[in-house]
Amino acid sequence: MEEINVCESSEVRIGHTLNEAEKHHVANRAATVLQCLKQHDIPCNAGAPKIAVMGSGGGLRAMVGLLGSLSQLKEEGLLDSITYLSGVSGSTWCMASLYKESDWSTNLEAVKDEIKARLTDTKVSRTKRGKKLKKYFCEKDNFSLTDVWAAMNVSYIVNEIDEHRLSDQRSTYSNDPYPIYTVIDKKCKYDRLHADCWFEITPDESGYSLTGAFVDSSCWGSQFENGQKINKQPEIDILFLQGLCGSAIADMEEILKFIFSELLMLSKEITEEGDLPQTFNAKAGCKLITTLLELYVSFLSGEDHSVHCETLDGLLKGHDILLNFLDKCDKSGHKISSTLHLVNSETFLHIYMNVTLIICECYFDWFADLLDEMWIAIVRAIEKAVHWYWGTTYNFVYKMKGSQNLWDEIWNAILREIEKAMHWIWRMTYNHDDKMKDSILKSEKREYEDAGLLNNSPYFSVLRQERDIDLIISLDFSEGDPFKTVVDTAKICKELNMAFPEVVIPSGENTEPQDFYVFCGSTKTPTVIHIPLFNCINCTGEVEKWKETYKTNQMEYTESMISDLMKKAGLNISNNKENLLKWIKYVTEQKKFSTAV
Repeated sequence: MEEINVCESSEVRIGHTLNEAEKHHVANRAATVLQCLKQHDIPCNAGAPKIAVMGSGGGLRAMVGLLGSLSQLKEEGLLDSITYLSGVSGSTWCMASLYKESDWSTNLEAVKDEIKARLTDTKVSRTKRGKKLKKYFCEKDNFSLTDVWAAMNVSYIVNEIDEHRLSDQRSTYSNDPYPIYTVIDKKCKYDRLHADCWFEITPDESGYSLTGAFVDSSCWGSQFENGQKINKQPEIDILFLQGLCGSAIADMEEILKFIFSELLMLSKEITEEGDLPQTFNAKAGCKLITTLLELYVSFLSGEDHSVHCETLDGLLKGHDILLNFLDKCDKSGHKISSTLHLVNSETFLHIYMNVTLIICECYFDWFADLLDEMWIAIVRAIEKAVHWYWGTTYNFVYKMKGSQNLWDEIWNAILREIEKAMHWIWRMTYNHDDKMKDSILKSEKREYEDAGLLNNSPYFSVLRQERDIDLIISLDFSEGDPFKTVVDTAKICKELNMAFPEVVIPSGENTEPQDFYVFCGSTKTPTVIHIPLFNCINCTGEVEKWKETYKTNQMEYTESMISDLMKKAGLNISNNKENLLKWIKYVTEQKKFSTAV
């Protein structure tokens, strides 16, 4: 079907077909899949089945678990049967590390060893991470907490500052599965617009998976209006992508504590280096920011923060802008020490955040001679953290004109294509309203965040109808209920009238799961294989012990922890090689049947 672009020169594409680059890659990959299955005595008379491997979220646990699983798939001779590799959160950290290597799947053992060595090597220095933070701040219009998280935290966890661009991967993975990174639109999640939430990012295009609006990935983040690029922004780099995809490894307080601790240590390092204006005012400005961070870190750590409150009093002496605000908090006086030291935790957090925002707002007037960009970046980072602004990006469908009419035109064109290819009509039976909502079209900016905050597995990029997936292999590295991802997906698919097999969990297996589950329905639905990471087969009698050892909010593993976790993930593949082959053969036969019909 011919693609419909709003404007001839637009990088925005409205349509429910795959982009040409992906079509070409998938077509070439089919030959590899056919050859792989032939070696396993699985005939593919109806063509190669499309198999997608999905990695869930789970922080560093997911990163290492996915690496171990893929390595074992390679060992068992099954990796070449995979057409797509999709991930959310921590699994995307693994994917990003793999796809920076040219044709990684042909040299996976060496790539795996390099990643393992990097994770346990000397950590990226705080100075280098600070310089990256400064670079993000100076280069981008939409500096957000995602930039802070990526520069200061994710670079520490994955032990690398990867400044390659996503589009750099276009020519490097011709022999690998097609990669899909998944995030969600934050506002769509809060508005419960399930069809609009799911946002995919590939080396070629990025956009809304189900409603069909995409932009060239090299342009994603630039400012658009009515499909025209009006303000170019730097293309996102891999580190930012990892930060965007993987920002839900802990709760809000844990994230803030880690970020503020890192900013505190960075500010101290800058001060100790002495690279700042030698004026009393400049020194007081540096001390003010350091004290703000010390106050919050000590509070979150359960330590006595009163001394920091008193220091703050002295530094703010003469800055009357805070008096009216504090007067509302404490009628007995205006001192921060008397206001913050005596209130309960919830009130402290509220007052502290408001005081922080007032100080940051006035900071550059108070300390005009402190103009170093690193200090400015730190102050702006504090503001973004307090506001909790994640993933702010220009909206590429902003003010798209005629979009609503285009949907009808596109859908009619799709229906005509269906009439020409009745054997796959069942793949095109979405009944949900796939018109993009006006609230999205009218928004100049959008905020994107970790998909794990809605569903911790990338089902809705894989279930995109035109990808025509036959078999989904879900590698679940989640913490908590090992079936939540697949159960929630089945529920959402039912709401959206999307084809998905019925999911019934055997009684009593939520805490002690098996290592292999299959959910399948008619020929009109993809078959889903679900593999929980820790289970009663690879962790006999010790499931809870392994879960406790590998918590989601851990920032680093020892070499032995990485090796042990990779082995556990690998066992889920090696123990089920025959099961995997059985169900690959099954979907291949189903494909033959549906084609004949």
